[in-house]
Amino acid sequence: MTNNHPRPLESVLLGDGLRVSPIGLGAMGMSAFYGPSDEVESIATLRHAVDVGVTFIDTAEAYGPFENEKLIGRALGTRRDQVILATKASSETDDDGTVHGRNGTPEYIRRAANRSLKHLGTDYIDLYYLHRVDPNVPIEESVGAMAALVAEGKVRHVGLSEASAATIRRAHAVHPLAAVQSEFSLFARDVLHNDELATMRELGIGLVAFSPLGRGVLTESVASLDDLAPEDARRTLPRFQPEAFAANRRLVDRVAAIARRHGATLAQVALAWVIGEGAVPIPGMRRRGRVDENAGAVQVVLSESEREELAEALPAEEIEGSRDYRDIELGADR
Repeated sequence: MTNNHPRPLESVLLGDGLRVSPIGLGAMGMSAFYGPSDEVESIATLRHAVDVGVTFIDTAEAYGPFENEKLIGRALGTRRDQVILATKASSETDDDGTVHGRNGTPEYIRRAANRSLKHLGTDYIDLYYLHRVDPNVPIEESVGAMAALVAEGKVRHVGLSEASAATIRRAHAVHPLAAVQSEFSLFARDVLHNDELATMRELGIGLVAFSPLGRGVLTESVASLDDLAPEDARRTLPRFQPEAFAANRRLVDRVAAIARRHGATLAQVALAWVIGEGAVPIPGMRRRGRVDENAGAVQVVLSESEREELAEALPAEEIEGSRDYRDIELGADR
């Protein structure tokens, strides 16, 4: 089996000279959206991830709000320099947690960055994203503010999340982007067909894949809707409605059959597909065992024909439920 402790993880290049572990840890679920979490286990999981080489940690001011950044700050402590820490400026949020609409103005980006530095307990952010593009602010102004933070040493690299190919190109002309973060998995392959990934490759920008396990559908931990807590926000999503979920799980059975050939878990093969497409996945992990399992994906090497087989096993036209997550996210620049 490949879900034991992985071999040491060699870093991979995103863009703008930024190197990260080939798989990262999405920390959102430790503080928001996915039901109750255990802070003691969350802190132990973050520290264990660093121990085994999963050193690319992803958070955002929106997760909590603020609570996830504070949790990571407490967990890392003196180990801050052992990780690549990514966070995001999200919807305009007051210090008391009141959330307003999108705000990509230079003034808000600066305020958000300074607040994130405080919550994370650090004096620099390795990768700072604009969580969602503000349609009322030219992207050049938003990225210009992030570039100013780089010049001041508060931010080392900048990125966008869920941006169109045209926006990526305009942003990159202002300051080199290290990464663009988009949902990317066997269940969500929009970036392959909307010119976004082609644009990133042309410009030397890395793709960071959030929800690379289909928000848990491509794992054994969410085999039934009963596995979700009553307050889990996924229950409101189109692909998690009873009929859609059942249909999608039947598709997942095809992936599981391929995983068995490799002596790997369902999650490992799904992540290996994402890695094989040239992306860095950041699956959500809330327990140490998940870190070990997911890190083991780097040992699963899929041939080109196997990657094609996996994609064909989940044809887009057979996936039930739209990729419309605006109820818990901020929408996409598409």
